[in-house]
Amino acid sequence: MELLSYTEIALLVGGVMIAAAFAGILAGLLGVGGGIVIVPVLFWVFTFIQFDPALAMPLAVATSLATIIATALSSARAHHKRGAVDMLLVKRWGPWMAAGALLGGAVAGLVDGTALLLVFGIVGLAVSVNLARPKTLVLSDDLPRGKAAQPALAGLIGTVSAMMGIGGGTLGVPVLTACSVPVHRAVGTAAAFGLIIAVPAVIALIIAGLGVEGRPPLSLGYVNLVAAALILPISTTLAPRGAQLAHALDAKWVKRAFAVFLAITSLRMLWTALA
Repeated sequence: MELLSYTEIALLVGGVMIAAAFAGILAGLLGVGGGIVIVPVLFWVFTFIQFDPALAMPLAVATSLATIIATALSSARAHHKRGAVDMLLVKRWGPWMAAGALLGGAVAGLVDGTALLLVFGIVGLAVSVNLARPKTLVLSDDLPRGKAAQPALAGLIGTVSAMMGIGGGTLGVPVLTACSVPVHRAVGTAAAFGLIIAVPAVIALIIAGLGVEGRPPLSLGYVNLVAAALILPISTTLAPRGAQLAHALDAKWVKRAFAVFLAITSLRMLWTALA
C-alpha cells in the first residue's frame, strides 16, 4: 500500500469536508439521507487522486455506511422521543431488512465497482424524479398485506440501500409515503431503518475489504477511518443549520434543485460505468 502525497491528502481531506457539509445541510433542509450526497462525492474524490474506480466505489459505499451508524442512531432516538417511529413496523421489517443489508454489503464488497456505479446511477435517477414531483406519490391506502410482500419489500430496501451506501431515508420514506404512511412517521421510522441497514452492511464490507491491495491508509476493510472521522462531526453539526434554512427558504425549489443535482450526478456515474 503506497502512502499518499501531501497534495493527495489535502485533496482527500478537502473533498471529504465539502461532502460532509453538503450532506449535513441537505439532510436538515430536505430530510434526505446524507449518503446520497457523500457516496458520489467520495467516489469522485477517490478517483481524482488516482484510486482505481473499481476500488473507489466500495470505499465510498462502506465509508458512507459507517457514518450512517452514528447519525441514524441519533436521529432515531430523537424521532422516537416524539413518538414518530413505528416500532411495530421496525420489528416486523427489521430482520428482513438486516438480512438484505448483509447481502447487499457482501455483494458490494465482492462485485466490480462498475456494478455499484450502475446501481447507484439507476436508483439515483429514480429518486431524483420522485424528488422533482410536485406532490407525494401515493400508490395504495395501506402497506402490502400479502405474507411475503412486506418481507420482500424490506429485504429489497436493505439490499439496494447497502449497495448504494445510503441509509433508510432515501428509499424508505418514499416507499412508506407511497403506502399512505404519514410523512413525519415515515421519516422517523426510516431513521431506525438506517441503523438496521448500516450495521450489517458495514460488517460485511469490512470483512470483504480485508487484505485488498491499494486501499488508503487507515482503512478497516473498505471503511476509510479518516474520511469517516471527518464526515461525522461536520455533517451532524450542519444538519440543524439545514433545518433552520428549511423555514427560511422555499423548500419546493430547493428540492427541485437537488433533484437536478442528483440526476446529473447519477448520469455521470452511469457514464463512468458504461464508458
